[in-house]
Amino acid sequence: MANTATRLFNLIAFLQRHPNSSATQLAEALEVSPRTVQRYIVALEDMGVPIYAERGSQGGYSLVRGYRMPPLMLTPEEAVAVHLGTGLIEHVWGKLFRGSALSALTKIENVLPEEQLREIAWARGNLITQGIPRINPKLDMEQLETLYQAVRQGFQVEILYQGKNQESPIWRRVNPYVLVYSWGQQYCIAYCQLRGAMRSFRADRIQAMKRLDTAFSKPADFDPAQYLDENFEGESTHEVRLHFSAETANVAHDYRCCWESFEERPDGSVIAGFRAPDLETATRRVMCFLPDARVIAPTELKTYVAERARAIAVQYPLEEQNTAALVS
Repeated sequence: MANTATRLFNLIAFLQRHPNSSATQLAEALEVSPRTVQRYIVALEDMGVPIYAERGSQGGYSLVRGYRMPPLMLTPEEAVAVHLGTGLIEHVWGKLFRGSALSALTKIENVLPEEQLREIAWARGNLITQGIPRINPKLDMEQLETLYQAVRQGFQVEILYQGKNQESPIWRRVNPYVLVYSWGQQYCIAYCQLRGAMRSFRADRIQAMKRLDTAFSKPADFDPAQYLDENFEGESTHEVRLHFSAETANVAHDYRCCWESFEERPDGSVIAGFRAPDLETATRRVMCFLPDARVIAPTELKTYVAERARAIAVQYPLEEQNTAALVS
């Protein structure tokens, strides 16, 4: 829940964007009562913030024309949010924004008051983030920088790309639309001139790159979130569904972060689902939850899992294990 100081900051910011707002409108925006808004207005006036009220049915509160909040007027919680967010940059984008992130943190910390600095120091020691896959160490950062500039400036690039199932790489001319970080990998969603369609290119599979002088315009209706929902690396995704019995449902609950769908049944069992770009990837993920889960769909995934299970059994025959145990 936001504290009073945070709400005062939010009230100023709201009035900057929406002058002549009524007490009722401000109360809804801040999620407080109109009477509390009146107290906040008085508090801001006492702090020297110039607020005036227009009376009448069309009236409301406004800031004196020309007043602006100082650019780094951050609450302690906002300072911590900026610090933590900036600290994640290196995890997901590597050197691309490392220098800028460190520079931004230095500038912010140089002007923050003691209260915010104490809050940041506390967050460093008590709010720890782990488990985020780091950027692929094989990734060529110069190529990622070239892609970033091409996306930012709207220029085509030629890439020597070898897809997962390709025997040899081929040159492609693409219009790079957006860059995506997903589970430790960088992807470029682009329009491929060779295929005449949208494709997702994994950055570490780009073996060479040429920046071109040909400009392009990204379609105004292109929605990267929708594209990612429907496609992955140029392929339709497989919808995987697993059944956890009532006895093993706790495993599904413990790993809720792994599921894109989660259905609890009246008998205590769980149907959990996720999407994968291919059956091989799906098999690797499913194997992590065996034998606690059973594959429901897709049907062909059951064959993949069964073959992998048999291969594992061959590598670890029970006779050898029992013999080793007797010898020891």
